[in-house]
Amino acid sequence: MAVVGAGVFGAWTAYQLRRTGKRVVLIDAHGPGNSLSSSGDQSRIIRTGYGGDEIYTRSALRSLQLWRDLSVQVEETLFHKTGVLWLAHEDDPYAIRTRETFHNLGIPFEKLTTPELGQRYPQIGLDRISWAMLELDGGVLVARKAVQAVVREAIRIGVEYLQEAVSGPGAPPVIHAQDARATRQKVDHIVSARGRRISAGSYVFAGGPWLPKIFPDLLAERIQPTRQEVFYFAAPARSESFTPPGLPTWIDFKDEAYGIPDLEGQGVKVAIDRHGPPFDPDNGDRVVTEEGLVEVRKYLAARLPDLKDAPVIDARVCQYENTSNGDFLIDRHPEFENVWLVGGGSGHGFKHGPVVGEYVAVRIEGSNEGIEPRFSLESKGREARRMVY
Repeated sequence: MAVVGAGVFGAWTAYQLRRTGKRVVLIDAHGPGNSLSSSGDQSRIIRTGYGGDEIYTRSALRSLQLWRDLSVQVEETLFHKTGVLWLAHEDDPYAIRTRETFHNLGIPFEKLTTPELGQRYPQIGLDRISWAMLELDGGVLVARKAVQAVVREAIRIGVEYLQEAVSGPGAPPVIHAQDARATRQKVDHIVSARGRRISAGSYVFAGGPWLPKIFPDLLAERIQPTRQEVFYFAAPARSESFTPPGLPTWIDFKDEAYGIPDLEGQGVKVAIDRHGPPFDPDNGDRVVTEEGLVEVRKYLAARLPDLKDAPVIDARVCQYENTSNGDFLIDRHPEFENVWLVGGGSGHGFKHGPVVGEYVAVRIEGSNEGIEPRFSLESKGREARRMVY
């Protein structure tokens, strides 16, 4: 088995394939959790709330347990249990459906009235907030370190790792098929940028924002990378109001924003969760804009007023690789029977890495049990609708 891409989806896929007894080589051009990838940066939220969409809620629950198990296995803190605070506005059906899903699945949470919210977290501005709920077991994954830990553990159990660039059928002769006359060809081997020949029974391309470049004819319009800016602000000295448990991770979908408290001295992370403009992961400008900072400061002035003038201590541009509606793409290539496409994290995929790896391993094994039609290539349109977030 060859897995191309050592981001969170590719790393967990290689790990899970190896655990089933397969020989696996994992390949990445820039290294696990690198800053060009969608799996880079310091942190990612892990929450189980997805409105009424239980597919992703159940996946997040399972993934959270697997991330915790890995933390114990590698003896490293990969998850911070901060809690996830959902800020609900007056007309907020998504928050209501999330609360109903929590009830239905027995996910522990606290519902807070506005006065209770103000008493517990006085640093949070309550403008337009009608109620809130605290998802007790949610928190933050240390993104880059977590991906690197998965890859190290995969190598420990026998996965071979190569740091090289490869492409796909859109850039021949990198992929070589056995029989061009067949309705669906079978790839015999791929060739790296350095000319290394890599042969495997199956090939998994988990290239994140590079997938549309590797498979331009198939995916250029089905996966659309967008430019996303995140900012880290210095918390006031000697203040416990911006570190856990004084401040949980929070989600404010109505205002299209989220934030992560100061963890490991990195500052308070704040971002606008709206799809940005189109972005090229190789050549896109990764310097944040003044307009982006102004918008985030405006949000802080309303929601965390003590930070509205706080210095920016870090900022970066990453990307979402969006499918038409936000569902993942996990499917066989329509022209190559032993090539699998895994991606479309759409800005919410990181947390699901362990379950994505399990799902891919089962599919490659040949089982049709538990196939999710929403992950199919056929279900992916060519226009963004953002139905999953």
